Amino acid sequence: MIRGTENDALRETIVFLEKCARKNKAPIWGAVAEKLAKSRRSRVEVNLEKLAKVTKANDVVVVPGKVLGIGEPGHAVSVASWSAAKGVKEKITKAGGKLMTIKELVEKNPKGSGVMILQ
Repeated sequence: MIRGTENDALRETIVFLEKCARKNKAPIWGAVAEKLAKSRRSRVEVNLEKLAKVTKANDVVVVPGKVLGIGEPGHAVSVASWSAAKGVKEKITKAGGKLMTIKELVEKNPKGSGVMILQ
């Protein structure tokens, strides 16, 4: 019997994050892995509207779940998430920001310095 997620890509991402947390001594990636390992109902869902309220220009944010498309980002923000709704990428790039996967962010910033987790 499989415990946890049955999504192979998600399971690989969780293992990748745990390894990077140990290797780079960056507890932020362990925290993100822990949040992604939760059940789908417990995972984070963040609207662009909330993203605009809690961030400043040029912040780097990781969403251990899904970014939803309600609202406008308002300013340039780099967002890494497990998944995103349709149209989110266009809205973020239109505001001057960037949408990427969590793995891309870890490879770009292995120490996790300056990264904020949205919950």
